[in-house]
Amino acid sequence: MVREDGKRNFVLREEDGTETSVFSGSMPRQAALKAARRLDPKDSEDNAEANATEIRLREKGTDKVHIFDAWAWTSNAPGDKPDWMEGEITKGNVSKKGIEHLDE
Repeated sequence: MVREDGKRNFVLREEDGTETSVFSGSMPRQAALKAARRLDPKDSEDNAEANATEIRLREKGTDKVHIFDAWAWTSNAPGDKPDWMEGEITKGNVSKKGIEHLDE
């Protein structure tokens, strides 16, 4: 279901079917990138991609489950970072595997 601001809500689905966190974005990939940053980060992007984790995001109001391989890594913050930002940040990336439809 599309919100008034054009964004959609996606719920993170665990393997057992329970749904936990809600991420919003105009596209499923945008929400998946937000979810990927919550994964346990690796030291570099190379190490992280090799250990990709499957995440499933169900679009609220539909039976569609978007499936992604996701990984996260730590990186140095940019030189022009604001004062409140830490020196090390978590970055994430995703690769879409497909869409499933729930039978529930």
